[in-house]
Amino acid sequence: MSQISEHSEFCNISPPLTAQSAAGGQGCERLAFPAEVCYNGGKKNVRRDVVLIAITNASLPSKKRILTVCVKLFLEQGYKKTTVAQIVQQASVSNSIFQNIFRAKDGVLAELVEFMFSNQFATARSMAGAQLPPAYVYAVETAIQMTLTELNENLREIYIEAYTQKEASDYIFRETAKELYQIFGSYQPELTAQDFFFMELGSAGIMRAYMAHPCDEELTLEKKLQMFLTMSLRSYHVPEDEIQKIIAFIGGMDIRTVSERVMHELFKALAMRFEFTL
Repeated sequence: MSQISEHSEFCNISPPLTAQSAAGGQGCERLAFPAEVCYNGGKKNVRRDVVLIAITNASLPSKKRILTVCVKLFLEQGYKKTTVAQIVQQASVSNSIFQNIFRAKDGVLAELVEFMFSNQFATARSMAGAQLPPAYVYAVETAIQMTLTELNENLREIYIEAYTQKEASDYIFRETAKELYQIFGSYQPELTAQDFFFMELGSAGIMRAYMAHPCDEELTLEKKLQMFLTMSLRSYHVPEDEIQKIIAFIGGMDIRTVSERVMHELFKALAMRFEFTL
């Protein structure tokens, strides 16, 4: 069974700061991320990761202050519970400034989604390795996305909203379709790039539905990934024997541990991009 390279960019990620390790820090706000992991047989092991975020509002321009506050609130309390009133109050901007920059809350989500999704296939390529066929990259990328939604309920909500809101989902469909054309074009050479965009609308709809349904005793994470990959890979005309090899490869990965590392790397990247202090 193929293994993830020890030199993967996610193999040496330090764990997030805890409240104890950051004791004595000044100007920090506690941000708790509830993580709920779905294990074999549907048993769940609940744990919390605590990330400390320090925001210096006065030093950031309005747009970045808004984005910084939104990342904090979306991850801390969820997208739906975050109100525009909270955002403008904590970002120290007026309603008119917020509306001029983003129009509405979904405008903020679209910008965050573009950042979050920009390197997902590159990450999957680094994990799948150069020796494996491109279809493995698709399997790794989608398996990580779906596992992330089982690790953190607020991430689940962000992903579901991203696949629902028009501006954010249009970006995901458009960029994913480009990858699909490169990955699966050889299986269906008669199809155009636009055809793969239309196919992505369908496969993304299946993915969103699975993301929205949490794992339980009957629908374990392993079963969810197997069913999704079987349906999606068949739709892209991947041969059955290759589909089984791909599913076995994903099954041989410690997908939960890999996805936790990706999640912490994502939080760290968001902190760097929007100038938090972790």
